[in-house]
Amino acid sequence: MHPTLTIAVRAARAAGTVIFRSMDKVDSLKITTKAANDFVSDVDRQAEQTIIETIKSSFPDHSIKAEENGELDGDPNFQWIIDPLDGTTNFLHGFPQFAVSIAFKQNGRLSQAVIFNPVNQELFTASRGEGAMLNDRRIRVSNRRGLEGALLGTGFPFKDQQHLDTYLATFKALFPMTAGIRRPGSAALDLAFVAAGRLDGFWEIGLNDWDMAAGALLVREAGGLVGDFGGGDDFLTTGNVVAGNARIFKEILQHIKPHLSPELAR
Repeated sequence: MHPTLTIAVRAARAAGTVIFRSMDKVDSLKITTKAANDFVSDVDRQAEQTIIETIKSSFPDHSIKAEENGELDGDPNFQWIIDPLDGTTNFLHGFPQFAVSIAFKQNGRLSQAVIFNPVNQELFTASRGEGAMLNDRRIRVSNRRGLEGALLGTGFPFKDQQHLDTYLATFKALFPMTAGIRRPGSAALDLAFVAAGRLDGFWEIGLNDWDMAAGALLVREAGGLVGDFGGGDDFLTTGNVVAGNARIFKEILQHIKPHLSPELAR
């Protein structure tokens, strides 16, 4: 395992322990509303601090971009992108679909990725050029030949609902030809599931880079494609993402394109 990935795994497992130990104490947690339908708890903050301390103990000069702490100074050529608890709303309701997500960018390119589900101890990892793994077993995207019979994942634009009508139009365009569409509530795990072939494809509007950086590398290292709604590579900036094997990726883009505003089609 790459030394940087080793530290990422250590940090993710430590944060996962913080989260798991708090699962039966949700009623006593301090919860803050950051924006409409956007919550943060003491557990988010504690898990994130645990990750930061673990990383800084080994790489004190690296920069960090974290959901709760924002951007921490360091060498911009070595940047960690952290979501300490992707799926906070699920966690607060006892819905067991949430994860720790940690990505590492070197010289502007995603290099290492870890997504850890503390409920079932599933650890997804990837290193650039070395493939993707689930608990030390190599994973690949599905070999589904098209949308017919496919199982897709998605996420509602619940924080910023200005694109809700567009999202519903894309949903209606894709739904009839698939075996189903799932919305579990953690984009990080959705992308990990695409990498593992559990979902054939995924699309979502308005994510943050910490929601999908690690998952994007997992999908690519598992043989899939990840891109923005224009089919390009700007998804970490636009927040709009499509993922799947080559055929699914192409077909999702093809079917949602007629329903996108010029703003979203980039």
